[in-house]
Amino acid sequence: MPRLLAAFLTCVAAVLLAAGAAFGIVAALDATPEQRNVPLVTFPEPPTGDTSRTAGSGAG
Repeated sequence: MPRLLAAFLTCVAAVLLAAGAAFGIVAALDATPEQRNVPLVTFPEPPTGDTSRTAGSGAG
């Protein structure tokens, strides 16, 4: 009987530890500030004007 009680208490402790860790992780993620959405790579703006000369029709 003591082995069964020890196994049951071990399972209860494991469940409590896992639940506490899960709640702690969620709380830590909620505490972090939002990051700005800044792209790492930027490309120059295409030149404005008539683009029909530079774009090919694709038919050939």
